[in-house]
Amino acid sequence: MSGIYWLASYPKSGNTWLRAFLTNYLRNADEPADINELDASGVAFNRYQFDEYVGIESSDLTPKQIEHYRPLVYEKMSDETEEPVFLKVHDAFTYNSEGQPIFSKKATAGVIYLVRNPLDVAVSYAHHSRQPIDTIIRIMGQSDKFLVSSDDGDQLPQKLMSWSEHVSSWLDAPDMNLLTVKYEDMISDSIGTFEEIVRFSGLELDRNCVKKSVEFSSFEKLKAQELEKGFYEKYLKAESFFRKGKAGSWRESLTAVQVEQFISEHGAVMKRLGYVDANGTIPS
Repeated sequence: MSGIYWLASYPKSGNTWLRAFLTNYLRNADEPADINELDASGVAFNRYQFDEYVGIESSDLTPKQIEHYRPLVYEKMSDETEEPVFLKVHDAFTYNSEGQPIFSKKATAGVIYLVRNPLDVAVSYAHHSRQPIDTIIRIMGQSDKFLVSSDDGDQLPQKLMSWSEHVSSWLDAPDMNLLTVKYEDMISDSIGTFEEIVRFSGLELDRNCVKKSVEFSSFEKLKAQELEKGFYEKYLKAESFFRKGKAGSWRESLTAVQVEQFISEHGAVMKRLGYVDANGTIPS
């Protein structure tokens, strides 16, 4: 199916891993794709691509004007290709001042929403940004949080919102063809989970290619590539982008007080996703 498949997630929830898999699957080459050349197919917040479609430099526009044009840009992108387009998204699902969703339904073939236990997200995010975990916990609770809010650099402003609001905005987005994928399932059942993603994306399923692509995009291979040649998406202050690639590392890093605060703020959505039970207790 043509159109855009949004690879949507809160930061540090597996988006880069998914893009590495899709790049390897679409190329079906004899060696792993270069992590600095992931072409499946780009990002929804690319400022230069936006400028090219609109014909105006986004740095000359207000945030409100940028939000006005974003749905139109995505519709143009969708109209220009007969193949599915995969775009990485960290924005929450929001609307512009005209009441139009930023991620136009007309342009959308589907949404692959990646979700990860927010306790692990906090640890990974703190490592990635080189900020204290308490700072990240506070950021993850901010309704007015922007991942990028200025007109500097190569990214458009991205309204992140709190972790709970981000998750709910996508899971409750009306009339969207949505597949929710848990990071933990990508680890525990990589083959089955990525096969489901391939089928959902309307791609022809080649189980041998899935197996090879899972191997080529394994955490060990991604981390080895980063050690060898670096990774341009790594935050400048971070030691590395690919750290542990496992579930449950929060148990080694968060205090009981931090966990309790997280559940107090995000327990309803964590319960919805099975990260806590009906009593607000974390399954062992």
